[in-house]
Amino acid sequence: MLSSPVAIDSKLPWVGTTIFTVMSKLAADCGAINLSQGFPDFQADPALFAATERAMAGGRNQYPPMAGMPELRGAIADKVEALYGLRYDVDQEITVTAGGTQAIFTAIAAFVRAGDEVIVFEPVYDSYVPAIETVGGRAIHAQLKFPDYKPDWAQVRALISPRTRMIIINTPHNPTGSLLEPSDLEELAALTRGTDIVVLSDEVYEHICFEGEHQSVCRHPALAARSIVVSSFGKTYHITGWKIGYVLGAQALMSEFRKVHQFNVFTVNTPCQLGIAEYMRDASRHLGLADFYRQKRDFFRQQMQGSRFELLPCRGTYFQLARYSAISDLPDREFAQWMTREVGVAVIPVSVFYRDGHDDRVVRFCFAKQEATLAAAGERLRQV
Repeated sequence: MLSSPVAIDSKLPWVGTTIFTVMSKLAADCGAINLSQGFPDFQADPALFAATERAMAGGRNQYPPMAGMPELRGAIADKVEALYGLRYDVDQEITVTAGGTQAIFTAIAAFVRAGDEVIVFEPVYDSYVPAIETVGGRAIHAQLKFPDYKPDWAQVRALISPRTRMIIINTPHNPTGSLLEPSDLEELAALTRGTDIVVLSDEVYEHICFEGEHQSVCRHPALAARSIVVSSFGKTYHITGWKIGYVLGAQALMSEFRKVHQFNVFTVNTPCQLGIAEYMRDASRHLGLADFYRQKRDFFRQQMQGSRFELLPCRGTYFQLARYSAISDLPDREFAQWMTREVGVAVIPVSVFYRDGHDDRVVRFCFAKQEATLAAAGERLRQV
């Protein structure tokens, strides 16, 4: 390895390799069943591949427009209008991104300046705070109340200051599987009314709600007007490796978003965009996702019957939280390592989603897997 003579003043001195990479590598090294990182172990619909191949064979392989292929932006606009009743302008208010993480980073970079504060909710998905700190902002942590992980809006009100530039929400919520309710959107709208606060709404699991309709900020006109909304085709169509997502936002907000987007990514894979655009015209392919994952959730929970894990509610996403206090008093990071090495099932310790490592002795399982995978994991977990 090279030895660099450069003195580095790290912008993120506390950041190491993500827990998802660490646990997936450990799972591979130990031959464990990987229920840690959130990706399916099953194939996407061949019809999606065929649509993409047609685009490739048809010569659609050069740079797309910076904002994304018009065919895909049009399909997105139609879907959002059908689901949430709001029509975004295809040319000015929709941008295709290189996945949800890039969309989140770009939105933060576009609006957050040095010294600005951004309110996030703990347990918080791991990409938010590094993005905030990279651009010189400061993350302010509100708490989702254990064990149902609901926001405390009185606490949020107390945290808002003249320096608050952005509030990031995530529903359905990773890692907890909780959902925001219409009343939560009303509270957020009231707190931000009359301010210049931008809402960044991470809705990548929008089609995986098991109880009622997904409460997108698109349903709330006052919030939609101040929000950048992020979604992900990777989560919807089982193609996380394609890294294609999109953002929605009012023209004034999207104009600023694109100023950054055009220089940190510029464009996203042309034939994949066209393949997705053709594929998503059949609305049943996203409308059926909740039932598809509900069956997997219920199958996994059945496999866990007779185990000593205490399953927490899972109202959305493809993640199941579980307490393990009846099994061990190890801290959750040590427990996750032990589970991978000794039990042969890899999980994510939920304390990694807290700035101070707060530990409720809870781990996260991903059930976006084939039934055979879940059954094999269940057999091992029932013996713990």
